[in-house]
Amino acid sequence: MAIGPHTMRVIGLLRKIPCFVPRRQSLRPWRRALLLLPAAFALIAAGQPRGYPRSYADTIAAARREGAVVVYSTTDRHEVVGALNAFRKRYPFLRVDYRELESPTLYNRVIAESRARKPTGDLIWSSAMDLQIKLVNDGYAQAYASPEKPYLPDWAIWKNEAWGVTAEPVVIAYNKRLVPPRDVPRSRAAFERLLRSNAAFYRGRVSTYDPRLSGFGYLQLTQDYHASRDVMGLVGALGAARVRLHTSSGPLLADIESGRSLFAYNALGSYALELATRNPDIGVIMPSDYTLVVSRIALIAREARQPNAAKLLLDFLLSVEGQRQLARAYMAPSREDVAPLAGSKPPPSSARPVKLGPALLANLDRIRRERFLANWQTALNEK
Repeated sequence: MAIGPHTMRVIGLLRKIPCFVPRRQSLRPWRRALLLLPAAFALIAAGQPRGYPRSYADTIAAARREGAVVVYSTTDRHEVVGALNAFRKRYPFLRVDYRELESPTLYNRVIAESRARKPTGDLIWSSAMDLQIKLVNDGYAQAYASPEKPYLPDWAIWKNEAWGVTAEPVVIAYNKRLVPPRDVPRSRAAFERLLRSNAAFYRGRVSTYDPRLSGFGYLQLTQDYHASRDVMGLVGALGAARVRLHTSSGPLLADIESGRSLFAYNALGSYALELATRNPDIGVIMPSDYTLVVSRIALIAREARQPNAAKLLLDFLLSVEGQRQLARAYMAPSREDVAPLAGSKPPPSSARPVKLGPALLANLDRIRRERFLANWQTALNEK
């Protein structure tokens, strides 16, 4: 069979790609070219990430056929627009359907849709680490060995199903214009003393998450208790100050910016730090006794309709480029070979990373959760 000039050009292009040099003795050139065309075109259109295995070309080609990826996320879209734009630039054939949900809604929706065998999110990305681990534990995620795995710390990976994309501090945010400099606490013990000694001044002017309604709020409070049971004394001081309770980060930080609250306890550091860059009145404290470091956990749903596209997006978020994009929005990288923005990570001496794994499941036991929240409520109501 004669080989036309177009086919010869394709063969020549294939031979320039190291992983696609044909073996002269195995197949005639035109037949081998036809077999390699889908993967070759995927590489040409999107570009094989450097250092990835040759088989990744198949993943790219399959994602191209899928054409889209659906993301369920607790992260505000405006915080990740840079990363999403960079991802679309690398894979222009993929449409990203990004849906913002609060953590309990996200968790319940994945379960309901999966049980009904309905389309659900392909990539599930949430800051409620314990709920994400429960989804994995209960069989709602699928395993995937990301090529970026060797570059991640051990605490950020569980069973090749849950992936810690970020490493963000949990902080105390405050209004520098309204809080006297002498009152700024550097530890939880100092914060508790401040609230008890200046109860009248701070009454109704302190905010935190409602652990009954916020998955992220419940996670932080249980991790505080795991680190030090003395935190219930601080809960009592917050109750005496008639703390304002919120279900998400937006209203929590809006309270600080408006001056309705002077402190926001257990705020997510990335949001607080980003706000501080826009508003010089906002201060951020990383407590010296310990600073929790949490992660936005990503997993590929068991019922994902576009699993290959989800793999591409997960790998990108874990890659050097993806981590740099997230770091620009103060979402400190989980990778240790990508530098965070100055001031977006606590010093190693006080950093307390929340490790992915089954230990996070303990506090989700129904009886244990009810008992913990009852103790929290009792402490909150103490005068």
